[in-house]
Amino acid sequence: MKYYFFAPLFLQKFIWIPTRLLISFFGRLKIIGLENLADVNRNAIFAANHAGEIDPFLVPCSLPFFSHFSPLFYATREKSFYDTNGWRKHLFGGLFINAWGGYDVKVGLSNYDKSLAKHVRISKDGGSFCIFPEGGITPDGNIRQGKGGIAYLAAISGMPIIPVAFSGTYKISIRDFFLCKRRIVVRFGKPIYQEEFKTEVLNRESLGLHVYKEEANYVMKKISELMTTHDAIIKSPNI
Repeated sequence: MKYYFFAPLFLQKFIWIPTRLLISFFGRLKIIGLENLADVNRNAIFAANHAGEIDPFLVPCSLPFFSHFSPLFYATREKSFYDTNGWRKHLFGGLFINAWGGYDVKVGLSNYDKSLAKHVRISKDGGSFCIFPEGGITPDGNIRQGKGGIAYLAAISGMPIIPVAFSGTYKISIRDFFLCKRRIVVRFGKPIYQEEFKTEVLNRESLGLHVYKEEANYVMKKISELMTTHDAIIKSPNI
C-alpha cells in the first residue's frame, strides 16, 4: 500500500461507525445490491449520481467496514473553484478533502491523460474510486450527461465501473435530515466491464475520443435505471 493511502484509509474508517449510525437512524438508510460486488476482486470505480452534499460519504459508509475497496479516492474540482463557495471551500477545497482522498481534475486541457494524471497513478497503485460522472450536483434533481473522464480511467486501468444510485439526498437540508423526513436509499448495480462497453457503444472507430463520452452516458443510463427502481422502492407500502 502506497503512503498516500493511509490518510484516507484512516479517516474513512474512523468516521465509518458514526456516519453509518447517523445516516441509518436519521436518514433511514437502505442499502441494496451489495451482492453485485461479490465477484469484483480488484480495484473498481463506483459511479454515482450527485444530488446532495451528503453524497460523498454514502458509498464508503454503505460498503462493509472491512471492504477491500477501501480507501476510496475522489475526483474533485480545482481548489480555486471553491474559493467563493462559503463553507464549502473549507470542506471541499481544503485539507480535509485531500485527507479524505480527493484529488483535483485539471480542467480545460483537452487531454484526459494530463487532466487525470493523479487518478491514473492511483489506479496503477491499486486504488478504487468514487466518482460523480455528472461533474457536479444536479440543479433540478434529474440525472445529467456524464463526462468522459470516468470511462477513460476505466479503459486504461481495466477497472470495472459499478453504477450506484442515490435517492433521498436531493436538496436535503439539515432540518430534513435530523427530523427523519427523508429515506436515503443506496443501490449498487452490476459492474460494467470493457466487454460490455464494446457491445453497447457502437461505431467506436468513428467516435475517436468521443467514445469515452458515449461510455460515460451509458453508465449514467445504468444509474438512471437504478433510480427508477429506487422510486418504486420508496413508494412501496411495505417501507
